[in-house]
Amino acid sequence: MTGLDVPLTPIRFLERAGEVMPEKIAIIDGDRRWTYREFAAEVQQLAKALSASGIGDGERVAYLATNSAEMLIAHYAVPLARGVLVPINTRLSPAEVGYICRHSGSRLLFGEGELLHRLRLAGRDFAGVDEWIELPIAEAEPPVPMDTVGYADFLTRGGGPDHRWEVDDETRTIAINYTSGTTGRPKGVMYSHRGAYLTALGGVHHSGFSRSTKYLWTLPMFHCNGWCTTWAVTAAMGTHICLRAVRADTMWSAIDEHQISHLNGAPTVLTMLAHAPEAHALTAPLTISNGGAPPSPTIIAAMRAMGAAVVHVYGLAETYGPYAVCEPQPEWDQLDDEHQAQLMARQGVGILTGDPVRVVREELTPTGQLVDVAADGTEMGEIVMRGNGVMKGYYKDEDSTRRATVGGWFHSGDLGVMHPDGYVQLLDRAKDVVISGGENISTIEVEHALLAHEAVREAAVVSTPDEKWGERPKAFVVPVPGARIEESELIAYVKSRIAHYKAPGAVEFVVDLPKTSTGKIRKAELRDAEWKGRAVQISG
Repeated sequence: MTGLDVPLTPIRFLERAGEVMPEKIAIIDGDRRWTYREFAAEVQQLAKALSASGIGDGERVAYLATNSAEMLIAHYAVPLARGVLVPINTRLSPAEVGYICRHSGSRLLFGEGELLHRLRLAGRDFAGVDEWIELPIAEAEPPVPMDTVGYADFLTRGGGPDHRWEVDDETRTIAINYTSGTTGRPKGVMYSHRGAYLTALGGVHHSGFSRSTKYLWTLPMFHCNGWCTTWAVTAAMGTHICLRAVRADTMWSAIDEHQISHLNGAPTVLTMLAHAPEAHALTAPLTISNGGAPPSPTIIAAMRAMGAAVVHVYGLAETYGPYAVCEPQPEWDQLDDEHQAQLMARQGVGILTGDPVRVVREELTPTGQLVDVAADGTEMGEIVMRGNGVMKGYYKDEDSTRRATVGGWFHSGDLGVMHPDGYVQLLDRAKDVVISGGENISTIEVEHALLAHEAVREAAVVSTPDEKWGERPKAFVVPVPGARIEESELIAYVKSRIAHYKAPGAVEFVVDLPKTSTGKIRKAELRDAEWKGRAVQISG
């Protein structure tokens, strides 16, 4: 960098919005409102309180919260204090939350009262967490008494001059987002200020954010920092409308009340909107960015009929969320709805601020280079990515980072094809992971929970189609000879050990499981039987 260069950081978006449109409504959370001037002031106050509490260069701060104004404020205040934000999935079990806090070395844990209370009751190990700070509760929720620091009291620690809206090094880590443990233990995916800045700008462009944007928070902010939309909407000086409970009725109520222009979500969000009793033709333009899994052509057509435009994006936690987008071609407008929807369900091409997407074969060249599959829409390979929109690496896990970046590209573990027009299409997963309602579920983790039951001898978990969630885990269980166990009892047992949403939706008891000659369970055979008659084995 030259002496005139300035390191890129998304916190600068808020400084600019506060300068340019100070009285514009920035955040709506229930009955509460913040202008951009007030938003910036709240961020400064929290940043100063964090600094006064010892948070500085690279210190981690964990947040366990739903989509609230406080969670949004943290996305600016923590990095402004030179700290690292660790957003945690609110649906995880106490043991999983404890692991993330310990692994990340988070010194402070901010959370909503009910969620923190659940952790305390579980008695899990939270060694290293110095303070628990209780965030304001949602309307109509009773207070939960517990030994925590109140958020308002915490803010009073802040004093002195404002922090400068800048960072000394754009490669600094801005956040650590934990995967859902697709190999048993969640990995901490490190995002940089530069990567977050550029991905946010890509989101502004591809979603079409502007000053008139009214963005409804249906996508969890804890998931890939809301695909970096926490920063993107602010960059466009739009309005954030927080939604703590994602239900069909609450979404439609917000859409009608605020004339929502944009929202993001997995295919299940589209399904909820389309099939809700409240569903009706839209009275204002609505753009929905869909990710997490390919939307079915049926649901795309249903949303189009309702008056919504669907932007299909593809990515992973390791790519800051969206890395590719299905850019519509002008000639597609001449096609019938079904054909258009089929084309729009593809993963497409790299976003504006990223590099191209590749689909490669397993073998490398003698010099260690990756080899692309034929662009014929038939030859299957692994989808790989690189560039500013790819993680710095896994926190405290150099071995996993090295394995994931063979040949200088991030290996997604997703299998797909390259079409002649240069558009990528995802067909299946190399990893045995279930995506249910946009959430990753490790089949290994579920199997371990099943095998902990004394009546279970063997277990294999695969994805099975589900009308509501796209896909759900299904367990095939070989009981211990002579043991008696009911399906409902076994599912309840799994729910007692891991997050409820990870538990299998169904259990099929079998005499034996298909295996290879070396004793490895043929999970692909089980999965193929569940998805028989479907061209694509991915739907969540």
